[in-house]
Amino acid sequence: MSDTQRRVQPRLLAFLVALGLLVPLLGGLYFWSQGSANSPETAPSAPPVTSPTPTATPTPKAKAPAAKPKPKPPAPPVDRLKGRPVNILLIGSDTREDNSKATAGRVATDQRADALFLIHVSADRKNVYGVSVMRDLWAEIPGYGYSKINDGLAFGGVPLMRETAGALFGQRIDHSILIDFGRFKGLVDALGGVRVNVTTPFTSTHDGRHTFRQGVQNLNGAQALEFVRERYAFVDGDYQRVRNQQTFLKALIAELISPKTLTNPVTLRKTVGYLSSLVPVSTGLDQSAMAGLAYSLRGVRLQDAVFLSLPTSGVGTSPDGRSIVLQDTVALAQLRSALARDRVGQFIRDRGIKDLR
Repeated sequence: MSDTQRRVQPRLLAFLVALGLLVPLLGGLYFWSQGSANSPETAPSAPPVTSPTPTATPTPKAKAPAAKPKPKPPAPPVDRLKGRPVNILLIGSDTREDNSKATAGRVATDQRADALFLIHVSADRKNVYGVSVMRDLWAEIPGYGYSKINDGLAFGGVPLMRETAGALFGQRIDHSILIDFGRFKGLVDALGGVRVNVTTPFTSTHDGRHTFRQGVQNLNGAQALEFVRERYAFVDGDYQRVRNQQTFLKALIAELISPKTLTNPVTLRKTVGYLSSLVPVSTGLDQSAMAGLAYSLRGVRLQDAVFLSLPTSGVGTSPDGRSIVLQDTVALAQLRSALARDRVGQFIRDRGIKDLR
């Protein structure tokens, strides 16, 4: 497999990583903000006491009511996992609305993980790493033997996919997020559209057949979905699709973390509500724990997170004749050790891996 081929997948999955990080961060911020919003307001000051007129009979002055103490701000949410790394599994699937609940459970479906990403948060909460896994990687699925790793979702839903990834990396998966590609257009519409700079004009081959002119334009949900899915309209296919997804990613993040979203309680509440409904979550951490983790990551910027692809040994053929991606067992063993010791940064430096954003 060429170096260029290795770079395509993690760039494509950066879109998912951004959403996977924004969901708990926005949700945690909103969860904590409710304590502030529900705190009692400071009592209004007493009206000024007027001086008596010269002809009035002097009367004893009433004592002004004692000022109520100002309420203390709510305590920041507690990171219950403080002091240890946190692993979040991000799963991208073509799951449809009518079977997303089934996929989130341990049942067999016809859905497969089109994208798989391990998000590793360091114990000191200063670093976030995203490790992409090729969907055709030949890996052991607990209880089913070896198969393409994305079959884990089809065989046993999110729970089995989480176990499969945990076995691959030798790590406990604390939380998993299943992203339905088709649902994110509702989020785009909730934001009033997303302004995207189209660098390569094209006409979509999907149902809408929308024509994307060169330059900045506001895309609604349906148009945004066509923009990030299109590949047949381009000479270089998936490569331009990846570039478009990166363009859309930057625009979406800018909209999600803009002051008008984060500082407006109403907008923030709506945004978190849409994210919660658009992204089915397999619970491994409750809302309070996610709020604590989000608060502890308040100093980490998304652009500081490092994305890399799990090293592989090229392509091959499975015993049943399918095209598969082969594991690089040496690199995988080194990564497992790095994850166990919370030294992923050192693993990246030792292997000379470049950030694939």
